[in-house]
Amino acid sequence: MNKIMNDLKTTAAKFGLDFGNRTMTYNSRLAQEVGLWAQTKGLGHKFHMKVFKAYFVQGLNIGLKDVLIDLIESTGLDIVKGRQIIETRKFSDAVDSDWELSIHRGVTAVPTFFSGNDRLVGAQSYDALKKLILKG
Repeated sequence: MNKIMNDLKTTAAKFGLDFGNRTMTYNSRLAQEVGLWAQTKGLGHKFHMKVFKAYFVQGLNIGLKDVLIDLIESTGLDIVKGRQIIETRKFSDAVDSDWELSIHRGVTAVPTFFSGNDRLVGAQSYDALKKLILKG
């Protein structure tokens, strides 16, 4: 685990991202569902960045409802609706579909970027992403 964490810290530093000393891995399933809901409200990127910071910088358990509610509130999303999204698991099927597509496409790590039949795995520089897109 130490090599993986050191590699992640090195990559984060390369891109100017904060990265803490996370020692636990938490289930992100509910955060993924809330993230899809946040996208429908035009706040997907903002929510995902807050989840990234909570998980990778602060080491918070993003699988806990209370943590997600705090992230929902800090993103500017409706807390009451957010609780409903969590309780009803309204976006569960959509996340299942995303997972099925990922398995079908052979995704083994996050992020994975696709352009046509080409892919890049892991955090990538702007230049690498530009080359991928121009190649496709």
